[in-house]
Amino acid sequence: MGCSIWRNRINLGLLKAQSKVSVFFTMTIIFTYLFYCLAGYCETLPRPVYDHHPATSTSRYHNGQNAFQVQNSILDGAGFAKDMPHSLTKTNRTLQSSGARALPGSDKLHSILRQIGDVQRQISDGDKEEQFQDASSSSSSSSISVFNSFGSKKFPQAVIIGVKKGGTRALLEFLRIHPDVRAVGAEPHFFDRFYDKGLEWYRNLMPRTLDGQITMEKTPSYFVTKEAPKRIFSMSRETKLIVVVRNPVTRAISDYTQTLSKSPGLPSFRVLAFKNASTGLIDTSWSAVRIGIYAKHLENWLQYFPLSRFLFVSGERLVSHPADEMGRVQDFLGLKRVITDKHFYFNETKGFPCLKKPEGSSRPRCLGKSKGRPHPQIDPEVVQRLQEFYRPFNLKFYQMTGHDFGWD
Repeated sequence: MGCSIWRNRINLGLLKAQSKVSVFFTMTIIFTYLFYCLAGYCETLPRPVYDHHPATSTSRYHNGQNAFQVQNSILDGAGFAKDMPHSLTKTNRTLQSSGARALPGSDKLHSILRQIGDVQRQISDGDKEEQFQDASSSSSSSSISVFNSFGSKKFPQAVIIGVKKGGTRALLEFLRIHPDVRAVGAEPHFFDRFYDKGLEWYRNLMPRTLDGQITMEKTPSYFVTKEAPKRIFSMSRETKLIVVVRNPVTRAISDYTQTLSKSPGLPSFRVLAFKNASTGLIDTSWSAVRIGIYAKHLENWLQYFPLSRFLFVSGERLVSHPADEMGRVQDFLGLKRVITDKHFYFNETKGFPCLKKPEGSSRPRCLGKSKGRPHPQIDPEVVQRLQEFYRPFNLKFYQMTGHDFGWD
């Protein structure tokens, strides 16, 4: 019984002694580190990238990315740089060449910092968990957080609203070259199909943007959706609207070609285009025909937005002179003209412009197989009747927009 009591007392004494030694050792490490800082060594350490404050939005974007990469690649759990010894070695060589005092050995200082980090990690684990939760929950904040990526999600300031088979995908892909444009890849279809999900759902689909960058999306079916103008106006009356238009006859044939590729048993173009082939009465209930009555659809939009909020892009010129049309688009969006002739080359096989090989990529980037797809042969008589049908609507559209697209 007596031996057991003495054994417990001895063990307790050893534990207390170990605790005191641990505290003494930790304090020694901390004082050693503080000594080096007070002696001026800390001033020689490299400053982090994110301390810089660039002037332009583009440089903010690139420096922000660098800072994020630096933090993710070299910071350990306690916030100390894992690769710091390599930096210190370079700094030592610089100091020695200039006659200044060199820093202590890299391995030794690395060990000291790691031990301090272990102590700090145990103390601050709880605090860091709270910081992570706070950063994750502040999705509406415009501040940059290492836990929450960069930038914030905003409603689009510009929307490509139409038209189907006019060249909207090409326009979006060309625009995404610009460093100040961030766009959703897929078509959200919010204002025509998923409006009941609410604006917050829609905003969460958007990519994060920094100050000076533009958020964009494209859904060509918006242009022919009756409710879309009012819904977009309710989101923001300042939204810029881009419409890519194309000869309505060619557009209708392209639309039919796309549907035929998915449904090989589709009736002929002639059967679908006419209510009665003998009388030549056009079937305007067929969507391929109805979409091309641009003047009618534009009237619906002009009830909510002034003409100054629109840019009408020529689908034909987007193919023949992509840089010129992209210059107009960049001007309309208030962007610097970054996208120029140097970004394009004409693919003879596809009959469509492609983006030249970007730096670091293995090959040029063309649009998918569905772009530049060969059209079926359509009876010239059918084409002529459609041209006659569209002519008055085209002339009215020219008058409304103040631009002659030359389709007649």
